[in-house]
Amino acid sequence: MGRDLVFRASARLMAMDDAAWARHANPWSGWSRLSVLPLLSVAAWSRIWLGWGALAPLALVLVWTWANPRLFPPPASTGSWMSRGVLGERIWLTQGTDPAFAHHRPMVRALGLAGALGLGLLLAGLALLAPAPTAAGLAVAMLSKLWLLDRMVWVHRDAGAPGLPPG
Repeated sequence: MGRDLVFRASARLMAMDDAAWARHANPWSGWSRLSVLPLLSVAAWSRIWLGWGALAPLALVLVWTWANPRLFPPPASTGSWMSRGVLGERIWLTQGTDPAFAHHRPMVRALGLAGALGLGLLLAGLALLAPAPTAAGLAVAMLSKLWLLDRMVWVHRDAGAPGLPPG
């Protein structure tokens, strides 16, 4: 339930319309989007060197987060793993409560919890400027996101989305 709310809140905040989702399905968009947490970490860490000037790189990361799904053209094909993961995420947002996807819910929740714990550890590490929790939190959050993307590929397949090999 909580992860579903986070998914929906993120989608509203990002103002993802049909055109943005089509562009975000471009693998270049999906893969480059994974840079957000590492860039956010560097921006937060830059307060050591830049003081209040660290707000500039932080603002750039926030702009990148919003702009990324809109910068790339829609892909010629949606057969790549990343494209299917992004499209599966959209399916999950609109149809995740459908009983046909019930078998995915426990894993999506577990991965959401793991990602949230990783993010919490990352934020604590950044607040304390502690390298070990920062790195561990970043690793857990990123691995959780990648595993969740893989689950979204399954959702895409289970939805009978076009362009997939039988699975």
